[in-house]
Amino acid sequence: MVVENLLPPGGAVLIPGTGHFSESWAVQTEALGRKVVRTPWHPGWPIDNEAITQALRDDPQHQIVAVFAVHTDTASGITSDMAAIRSAIDAADHPALLVVDAVASLGCTRIEMDALGANVVLGGVAEGADDAAGRRLGGVDARATAVAESNPAPRYYWDWRLRQSPLSYRKFCGTPPQTLMAGLAAAFDLIEQEGEDAVHARHARWPARCRRRWAPGPRRACWTSSPADPASRSVSGDDDQRARGLRRRCDAHSGAQPFRRRDRRRAGSACRARPSAIGHLGDSNAATILGCLGAVEAALRVQGVAIGDRGLQRAVERLVAGDGG
Repeated sequence: MVVENLLPPGGAVLIPGTGHFSESWAVQTEALGRKVVRTPWHPGWPIDNEAITQALRDDPQHQIVAVFAVHTDTASGITSDMAAIRSAIDAADHPALLVVDAVASLGCTRIEMDALGANVVLGGVAEGADDAAGRRLGGVDARATAVAESNPAPRYYWDWRLRQSPLSYRKFCGTPPQTLMAGLAAAFDLIEQEGEDAVHARHARWPARCRRRWAPGPRRACWTSSPADPASRSVSGDDDQRARGLRRRCDAHSGAQPFRRRDRRRAGSACRARPSAIGHLGDSNAATILGCLGAVEAALRVQGVAIGDRGLQRAVERLVAGDGG
């Protein structure tokens, strides 16, 4: 959608490396006949903001229309600071738009377009929005709208200009998915009942508590620019054979997911356990979290990973004490 609306045929975009999903976005963009400038991905770390500034400085003709940045790349387990990326763009004195992929983070953490300096934000509903998959949400500011208006690229289905028509049937280019929209409305009602601040606090609380269940245990395999950020985390095994077995156990029992095949530098060496896999999807609660933690602990023990004692018991005690996990 953003490619066809913002980039003219042969136009260029900067896509900072985050792992699987940034590379997937880059490949799709190239398949649509656009040029992609990539910054290196450093496994275990968020987006390299200095590399963004340098790449834009290397574009004195301002051929790069936008920076496509993945907020949370669940395959690599990293959440990047979007406000810092906006600052990196500004530091280069470049007019590039900031387009944020918030598919995995919308609803899990606060995302305010104006505060972040984002021109376009793309979100999903199957992660933090607590709804079934099938819809994408998007926000577009006036500046991005103006770029789309002047873009000569041929388009129809995803054309933002047509979707803004006062005619309701044009907003969906046909019959709207009524059952899906009803499900989304119900999910929004649940979020409103819980309260937005409480939702964000829950999404921050559960991953932090889960990471403290086992000490010693699998070493942390990724870091963020902000330790307080409720970012995804991955756990890394001690060797390839053990990690492959751990991934199989996780897939079978806990819902955590392995790295994508495209992330070959991490393949066979880590298992991701992201917040949305351990406690954020749908009606997940303390009971489902404990079940997941029990499955992970069983898998770790079967694989001979040293995790100390009473990790799961401590989680139960905190829950009984009313600490929520």
